[in-house]
Amino acid sequence: MENVTIMDHPLIKHKISRLRDETTGTNEFRALVEEIAMLMGYEALSDLPTEEVEVKTPIETCKTPVIAGRKLAVVPILRAGLGMVSGITALVPTAKIGHIGLYRDEVTHEPHEYYCKLPDPISERLIVVTDPMLATGGSGVEAVDFIKQHGGKNIKFLCIIAAPEGVKRFHETHPDVQLYVGCLDRELNKDAYICPGLGDAGDRIFGTK
Repeated sequence: MENVTIMDHPLIKHKISRLRDETTGTNEFRALVEEIAMLMGYEALSDLPTEEVEVKTPIETCKTPVIAGRKLAVVPILRAGLGMVSGITALVPTAKIGHIGLYRDEVTHEPHEYYCKLPDPISERLIVVTDPMLATGGSGVEAVDFIKQHGGKNIKFLCIIAAPEGVKRFHETHPDVQLYVGCLDRELNKDAYICPGLGDAGDRIFGTK
């Protein structure tokens, strides 16, 4: 599928395997999510525009590239998406951070918004949306809907694991958004959990049940 990238880096694969392990504790899980987000962000931001500036080195003055344009906006889907933010901001410390709050209906599994705050002007920024899991695709689709309604145009979506059903739904709804997936898992079960998955990412990041 165009605009869908499945990561193939051995380090990402290794770290996702550690995430899956039920014996991986909160502290290590949180650190792994940050590291995977950084590795994925490195790949996802490979097309950032640059411009030449003049810099004086200890030897001479030269023209050298820096990132051009408006600052990056990182927009986690609350709450699990927060775990990926520091991995991205380690790469781009000047990034602005927005937040989208969604909760999933336990019966229909569909998302509902309860909070949306985006950096202004969002229309001029590259927006990186983060959520560790793309299951049904409902939350991801809805989050991007909100961003587009607020004027966002240049959007990338990063998730650590995804189900084929979620990728299909997301891509069909937002074919213009670049989707980066750490690992494509087998399927969703009847409760809309990714299999084999890694459990509830939010609970494992924040140590809650």
